Amino acid sequence: MSELNEATEGTEVRSASVEAAEKEKGKKSVGREIFEWVMVVVVAVAAALVIRTFIFEPVRVDGNSMQTTLHDKEYMLVTKYQYLFGEPSRFDVVICRYPGRGSTNFVKRVVGLPGDTVAVAGGLLYINGEPVEEAYINTPMFSDFAETVVQDGHYFVMGDNRNNSNDSRNPSVGQIAKAYVRGKVRIVAWPFADFRVVQ
Repeated sequence: MSELNEATEGTEVRSASVEAAEKEKGKKSVGREIFEWVMVVVVAVAAALVIRTFIFEPVRVDGNSMQTTLHDKEYMLVTKYQYLFGEPSRFDVVICRYPGRGSTNFVKRVVGLPGDTVAVAGGLLYINGEPVEEAYINTPMFSDFAETVVQDGHYFVMGDNRNNSNDSRNPSVGQIAKAYVRGKVRIVAWPFADFRVVQ
């Protein structure tokens, strides 16, 4: 009888040890799972920040200064990588910021590159003394703008709705430094019915 009791007691001790180990394993498994989910969230947020900062970002049009190329409340897809390693080209439609306006984004068209002369006369845009045919302009400009030279490292930007745009013609905005050019507008992504490539 004593041998049987000892065997039974041994089994009970082992069972208790197994249960304790399983409980401890369960606690570790829950803790590990929580840690893994936290890491997934951290990586996802970091990836989203990298994408928005260096690759592309959706941006909403706010206002009418780029009509008829872009319309109020449309969503654009803006790419950023090309200006990290290269320069804006003439007539690129870009997202930029203005000095003294914080992180507010503006959408404009690059018309003047570093070293260019830019002027408006008789409703026409002149670059380096030559009139420019602008198919994206529906209404001629009402006001002239005296010839100016674009500084090194800067760009002269204008809205396509030339008579309703606060842009480089305004002394409070002026020419835009390269660091303020945030990305190039590629497509209108929303509304889907108006999906198009931006030229």
